[in-house]
Amino acid sequence: MNWTINGSLTVAPALERAGLLAPPVVKALEGAGPEAAAGVGVAEIDAGLADTAEFCEHYGVPLEASANCVIVAGKRGGEVGYAACLALATTRVNVNTVVRKRLDARKASFAPMAEAVEATGMEYGGITPVGLPPGWPLLIDSRVAAAPELVVGGGTRGAKLLVSGDFLRSLDAAEVIDGLAS
Repeated sequence: MNWTINGSLTVAPALERAGLLAPPVVKALEGAGPEAAAGVGVAEIDAGLADTAEFCEHYGVPLEASANCVIVAGKRGGEVGYAACLALATTRVNVNTVVRKRLDARKASFAPMAEAVEATGMEYGGITPVGLPPGWPLLIDSRVAAAPELVVGGGTRGAKLLVSGDFLRSLDAAEVIDGLAS
C-alpha cells in the first residue's frame, strides 16, 4: 500500500516485520486473513518517541492522522469491565458519559497502566486496537472510522501500525460511535 501520511517512516507489510509487534497483535493480524493483513503497514520507531506528540513531530506524521487507543475500566456493583476506545490524537475520549453509558457502568475511568498492560499483553504507550482480549468492545470514534489512513500503536513502544478506518471497523467487537471523542 502506498501510504501518504508516513512522513519519514519506513513502512513494510506488518507481518513481514512481525518481530516489531506484540504477540497479540501478530496473532490478530494472522487471523485477519492475507487480504486484510496486507493492508496493514508497520514502521520501526525509537521507543523513546512513542508518545504521540513527540512521535508526530520527530517523524513528520500529521497529528490529525494519528489515533490513540485508551483502555477504560467501567465499574458496577463490584464488577469491572473493560473497553478499548480509539480516537484521533487531536481529541479526547468522553469517558464519563459516552463510554460509561455504553459499558452500563456507574463509574468509568482510564484503566491503571499496570492493569491495561497485563490485560492486553502490550506495552504502555503502544497499546493498539489490533489484538485486544476477546470480549472487549472496541469503541471507535466515527472520525477514526472514516479516515483513509491512520497511525496507531503496534503493541510495543518501538513500532507503529499504519491502517485504514475500513480495517479498524472490520476488527472483532468494533463499534463506531458518533461523539465518542470531542
